[in-house]
Amino acid sequence: MGVVEIVDMTDEYAADIVTWRYPAPYDCYDLVGSDAGLFTDPRNGYVALVDKGDLIGYRVFGPDGRVPGGEYDESALDTGGGLRPELTGRGLGKHAIATGLEYGAARFRPAAFRVTVAGFNIRAQRVLQGLGFVPNRTFTATTDGRSFVILTRRQP
Repeated sequence: MGVVEIVDMTDEYAADIVTWRYPAPYDCYDLVGSDAGLFTDPRNGYVALVDKGDLIGYRVFGPDGRVPGGEYDESALDTGGGLRPELTGRGLGKHAIATGLEYGAARFRPAAFRVTVAGFNIRAQRVLQGLGFVPNRTFTATTDGRSFVILTRRQP
């Protein structure tokens, strides 16, 4: 991966993202069937991660980074995202997340960031803890009964 940039979400990028399929158990992150318009509406906080113009992932800032069933407040900015399925498990997540956090810190200046991750996704939890996130609580999603972990990181 070269220099990862954050750019505005386009119709083309959004149409690509809603076709991504992940292998089990990561298939809970599939967005197949989602409305691509949700990604391009600026009110929803989605941006694209690109490498030399090629879409490699996305980041989201705001309420769309939350999972139904979790307890959230306004003390932190929620963020989340995903990598193109064929790029997962290759050690690229840390750089992609760090790029998103730099962007989010500059644009929104939050007191803290908050991320919600599937409880089984130890890989993502380790990456986030390596970036300074601390697990705060777990909960069961009201949508599918899966366990999730909420992690936060205070900003300097």
